Amino acid sequence: MDAGKSLAVIIVNWNVRDYLRRCLHSLDEALAHTPDLRASIWVVDNASSDGSATMVREAFPHVHLLALEENVGFARGNNLALRALGLLPGEEAPPRVEPPPDAVFFLNPDTEVTPNALSLLVETLYANPRTGVVGPRLVYGDGSHQHSAFEFPGLRQVFLDFFPLHGRLVHSRINGRYSPVLYAGNAPFPVDFILGAAMLMRREVITSTGGFDEGYWLYCEEMDWARRIRAAGWEIRVDPRALIVHHEGRSSRQFRERAFVALWRSRFRYFAKYHTPEFNRAVRWIVRLGLWRLRREARYLPPAEREARVRAYAEVDRLAHLPPRAFLEGES
Repeated sequence: MDAGKSLAVIIVNWNVRDYLRRCLHSLDEALAHTPDLRASIWVVDNASSDGSATMVREAFPHVHLLALEENVGFARGNNLALRALGLLPGEEAPPRVEPPPDAVFFLNPDTEVTPNALSLLVETLYANPRTGVVGPRLVYGDGSHQHSAFEFPGLRQVFLDFFPLHGRLVHSRINGRYSPVLYAGNAPFPVDFILGAAMLMRREVITSTGGFDEGYWLYCEEMDWARRIRAAGWEIRVDPRALIVHHEGRSSRQFRERAFVALWRSRFRYFAKYHTPEFNRAVRWIVRLGLWRLRREARYLPPAEREARVRAYAEVDRLAHLPPRAFLEGES
């Protein structure tokens, strides 16, 4: 990015104070490696009960904090910050910051940014005028490979969610994953969509495509937005040189069964928006068959865990019997 360009980093947090602290420390270090980049950091705290907001105020006074009184979810939390930055319209926007940044880096609180990751992502974003979004190579906390980008899901991916068959299939292109060879290289490569844990986006992409769809409370938001971004003619790429550690799902693990239900509610919404009635009927048939398999496996779990899982499966089964329009009209 040329000198004089500006960046805003948005982090939506819920009850992962210690990970958020590490994330902000790593981000400060990465920004120190890009002195020509004018940057602001925004933390949207979704009514955490673990002292996250207090920690940010005391340890990172340079960070803009939006401390919410309720958990509004990932999509709306990000959009609130985008409105505060003047990139989205809306009456509920906090006081706006002028001028709006040239790019926005959406980052999960359970990530750690390596020192040169930001400069590499910025370089790739502006290397081609049609590149609208760039993501990094992600690794787990132990350094092992994590898929950071995917193809848009189809029936194969839904089937493999419930019937993995073989580990090689789960991690293959058949299941919408990109080859480890691409991640091991030095060249940015095009993808359908990037995992929302870390993605850098041009201002023009945000203002022209309208931000996250707030009909999603958790999951599939980045996938939905990517479809609109690509439909508008922008390219999405991964730069494997840029490395970010993602401890993955630290917020959602706090309510695993609720997360399972939220995942499928979001997926049903996504499929209803972008696929045919025939596709949606096939998805529901696969999901119901998969839930039958999961219920059988749940018989061997400890009683309390079994009951929680069965309740979650029953709720997803209920969702699978709703018509697709229910997920677009807020009736689910």
